[in-house]
Amino acid sequence: MSEIPDRWYPELALARPEGVFRSSPESFFVEEVLPFAADGEGDHAWLWVEKTRRHTEEVARLLARFAGVPARDVGYAGLKDYQARTRQAFTVPLVGREELDWGQFAAAGVQILAIDRHRRKLRRGVHRGNRFRIHVRDANDSTAWENALRVLAQQGFPNYFGAQRFGHDNLAAAGRLLTGGRRGRMPHHLRALLWSTARSALFNLVLAERVRQKSWNCILPGEIIQLAGTHSQFRAGAEELAELQARADAWDLHPTGPLPGKAAGQSKGLVGELEAEILAAWHGGDDSPGNGMAWAAALASQGLDAARRALRCRPEDMSVHAPQAGEIVLQFFLPQGSYATVLLEALGVKSEKMSSDPCP
Repeated sequence: MSEIPDRWYPELALARPEGVFRSSPESFFVEEVLPFAADGEGDHAWLWVEKTRRHTEEVARLLARFAGVPARDVGYAGLKDYQARTRQAFTVPLVGREELDWGQFAAAGVQILAIDRHRRKLRRGVHRGNRFRIHVRDANDSTAWENALRVLAQQGFPNYFGAQRFGHDNLAAAGRLLTGGRRGRMPHHLRALLWSTARSALFNLVLAERVRQKSWNCILPGEIIQLAGTHSQFRAGAEELAELQARADAWDLHPTGPLPGKAAGQSKGLVGELEAEILAAWHGGDDSPGNGMAWAAALASQGLDAARRALRCRPEDMSVHAPQAGEIVLQFFLPQGSYATVLLEALGVKSEKMSSDPCP
């Protein structure tokens, strides 16, 4: 079986807080943060929706069925956790139609909280990020938590893909797909899911090694750099490493890791050599032969464009509240694509194991 790569974390410069987190709607709340509000007019219904133990794609299909439109025409900015209570916006096209009676919409675990109008479909990735509220039990005093979060706000934490990205046996299935062990036809959305799983695992491999080498916060020769708060990227020149490191120390830009695909956007120099060595040293397992480089080549052969992801992240707008002895409530904001569960891992918080999320 293909093993999910270990996620390594840097040592905190203080005692780690103590507590146990269980991913459930009772202890995990996520609210999407968009950089704009609904237009107030237009051909799309804008719905602010709360869901509990529902996949985002599943909610989109339910809304599409109610409105009598194709599911692909329903817009949303990002996928939200299944084992959580989450709030996010959806758009539903109603070109030339009156507003539907959304009060008649009924689905277990789904509630429409607000209705507006918008001029266009919501596109994936347009949200700034997500605001989290997390309950931790068996916790020590709030001061330890406040100190630990203050350190993370200063040094950040490794921007791994969280365990929920890999589902149940998805990595092994991805290996079989990429190395020819998978037979028969497969729906495109499942192929895309497995490709994404494989890319996430390879990224985590590279990041884990850079954490071990203590270079995850460093700008190295050949680094592809991402400007903070944007998707803009550029390659580090050897003559400007000192200047770029100073900007990285100020959190103006970030080193990145690979999401393998076709050659555009690949790192070069020292970083390129390091990434190739890391991928070549990892083997998928008995049921998915081939190393990480073979997986990367297979992803490129499928026509996927290579991309990069920031190696690090840090929380914003943090607060710690102790409603009663032994319980801590954390609130913080993370940029899109970053995982609250990874932040908890970086703090050393124990997570009770849950059954794997069902496929959407």
